Amino acid sequence: MRLFSGTSNPMLAADIADYLHISPGKLDITRFSDAEIFIQIGETIRGLDAFIIQSTSQPANDMLMELLIFMDAAKRASARQICAIIPYFGYARQERKSMSRTPITAKLVADMITAAGATRVLTMDLHAGPIQGFFNIPVDNIYAAPIFQKDIRSRPLDDVVIVSPDVGGVVRARALAKRLHVDIAIVDKRRPRANQAEIMNIIGDIEGRHCILLDDMVDTAGTLCGATEALLDRGASKVSAYATHGVLSGPAAERLANSRLHELVITDTIAQPKRIMDTGKVRVLTAAPLLGEAISRIYSAQSVSSLYD
Repeated sequence: MRLFSGTSNPMLAADIADYLHISPGKLDITRFSDAEIFIQIGETIRGLDAFIIQSTSQPANDMLMELLIFMDAAKRASARQICAIIPYFGYARQERKSMSRTPITAKLVADMITAAGATRVLTMDLHAGPIQGFFNIPVDNIYAAPIFQKDIRSRPLDDVVIVSPDVGGVVRARALAKRLHVDIAIVDKRRPRANQAEIMNIIGDIEGRHCILLDDMVDTAGTLCGATEALLDRGASKVSAYATHGVLSGPAAERLANSRLHELVITDTIAQPKRIMDTGKVRVLTAAPLLGEAISRIYSAQSVSSLYD
């Protein structure tokens, strides 16, 4: 096995390598003056299994091109297998035609990853599960729920209620609530336009309780902060949030800093800039052991789904 890292999240890659007790592979990534990307693998991988860790987070297009170029290089270097480890899968929100004459970009990205040479993909908490079917190669989609469950259990659960920020996240929230043996509530909202959300109603008993919002990602934090205000206005004693992917773009930092949210807990699938951490509202849990164990099982042809048994 050889484990390589793109530039999207080298710290996560280093932590995964530590978990696996291996050294990261040698990889030279260069950007020319016209912004073209050049990659050279610095060691032989002929006949070996190559794993590349690369979230396609912002700048999404650069990170995606890095991933594609690496896989092409690995294929031409005669790697036996090429596994793309994509902790955060960018373009996942474009998984269907939401309007007339629009693309299904998640399918396009899946096709490009396959064409570049990937023989397997490992990702975490895909925004839309059916994206796995966009590939004609094996895709393992693992979940951050065990990481969140352990963290939440470290505190009193007497007054906790798990809250889905929208109807689409009910299955995720219900699954975690069941593991924790706590109640569930739902924020019913309507989104008038992209990146904006209007809070409509709260379904469930949240008065005087610690509400924990659960989502797969937080982007501009508009939905999160709006849900926080709605829950507190309706009697919640405190509101925290857990999300696998901290996209946190645009006005997210300012919104979080000015919100009444107690804290936002995310994983390290996306590296966070200083401006986000300086809000004092964000806490990061590492996904390295979970990803590392999944990689180990893929390499040794063991079950990945049994991670959750």
